[in-house]
Amino acid sequence: MTIPASAIPAAPQDNDVLAATHPSAETLAFLALRRSTKVIHLTAPAPSGDQLDALLRIASRVPDHGKLGPWRFVIIEGEARARAGEALAGVAPDAPSAEAARNTFTRAPLCVMVVSTAAPHAKIPEWEQQLATGAACFALLLGADAMGYGGCWLTGWPCYDARARASLGLAEQERIAGFIHLGTPTEAPTERVRANWAERVSRF
Repeated sequence: MTIPASAIPAAPQDNDVLAATHPSAETLAFLALRRSTKVIHLTAPAPSGDQLDALLRIASRVPDHGKLGPWRFVIIEGEARARAGEALAGVAPDAPSAEAARNTFTRAPLCVMVVSTAAPHAKIPEWEQQLATGAACFALLLGADAMGYGGCWLTGWPCYDARARASLGLAEQERIAGFIHLGTPTEAPTERVRANWAERVSRF
């Protein structure tokens, strides 16, 4: 079962008073058990129409120093998946990479390419703009999961290759924060090894 877009509250207006906190055991349980779905286990249907619009709106509600919105979303679905894969294959460094590139977007019914538009700014460091874009990627994953879909955040060589980025329509200064593949899980995910959080805590 998926959650319809109509169940999601409308976007608040500037200066609306919002709740300071949202105590929710359900949300804590959701975060404690969150797990990405492997891309090979994603099938149709994927979020579309009002559902996808709602998820992208949710993904944009992340900490954003300076209110720059230093990201953009590129939706790759339908036959555009094959076209995008061919574009990558055309600039791949070798034959095996080209073959894999052709399948980059066809493994799931929908991909949202999250693009960082971070640029030099008088007050907001580019690093902070990039962090905000990463937060948008994660918020999109969380929203899709909560709506009843599965998602997988992948990168790969195209994210770090200038020719690949150009083949997907990015400007020279733009970077790919991630390919967020979305769809309906065909299998329940299993837990994976996590970084030991306790080993990564210190007190000043």
